[in-house]
Amino acid sequence: MRIQHLLLPVSDPGSVARYFSTVLELDTDADQVRIGWSTLQLEPAGDRPVGGVHLAFTVPHNRFVAATAWLDARAQRQRDAEGREHFDFGGSWDAESIYFTGPDGLILELIARRRLPASARTGIFHGSEMTCISEVGLPALSVEAMQAQVEATLGLAPFSTPTPHFAPMGDDEGLLIIVDATRRWFPEQRALPNADGIQVHLGGITPGATLGDAALGWQLRSE
Repeated sequence: MRIQHLLLPVSDPGSVARYFSTVLELDTDADQVRIGWSTLQLEPAGDRPVGGVHLAFTVPHNRFVAATAWLDARAQRQRDAEGREHFDFGGSWDAESIYFTGPDGLILELIARRRLPASARTGIFHGSEMTCISEVGLPALSVEAMQAQVEATLGLAPFSTPTPHFAPMGDDEGLLIIVDATRRWFPEQRALPNADGIQVHLGGITPGATLGDAALGWQLRSE
C-alpha cells in the first residue's frame, strides 16, 4: 500500500511549507510538499485543532546513519521516558527510527525499513532522499472495530500483532497506524492523537473504497 496524497490541516500553510522546504529540504510548490511518491497538501485548519498528528517518512536503510546526522543538525530528537532517542524494531517491523517535532506539534519520524531497496547514494544525506510518507496516525474510539473496518473495506491486514490500543495496517511501503484516541504518542507520551480534517488517498490496493471516522474527522480513499 502507498500513501499517495495526504491533506493536512495546519495553522499557517505558508510557514509550515517553509519548514518542509528549508529545514527538511523537500520540494514544495505553494501548499504542496513532495516526498518521493507521496504528496503532502497543506490547508488552513480553521476551527480544527492542530497538534497530535503523526507522520513517518521512509529513508533507505543504508542511508539511516547519514540521515540521523543530517536531522541532528536541524532538529532535536524526541526521547522516551528512559532517555532513548534511537529505536530499533524487530519482528515484522525490521526497522529503526528516530522521532522529532515539527510545526504545529507534528510528531514526525524518519524510519528505515530493512526489507525495502537500498539506495545508491553516498555522502551527506539530503531531504530529497526520503522516498514516501510511510505512516499516518489515525485515532479511533475502538481500535478493534476500526481494524475490522479497514480489513473489510480496504483489504489491509495487520502489519504486526494488534493490541486493544494499537493496530498498524498495511505493509512496508505504507501503514495506517490505528491508535486508541486516549493513547498518547510514542516516544514522549505527551500528545494525544489527532487527525481531524486529514484526508488520505491510498494506492496499491483495490480502488474505489472509502472509509472514515466522522466523530474524529478523518477520511481514507483508495485510488
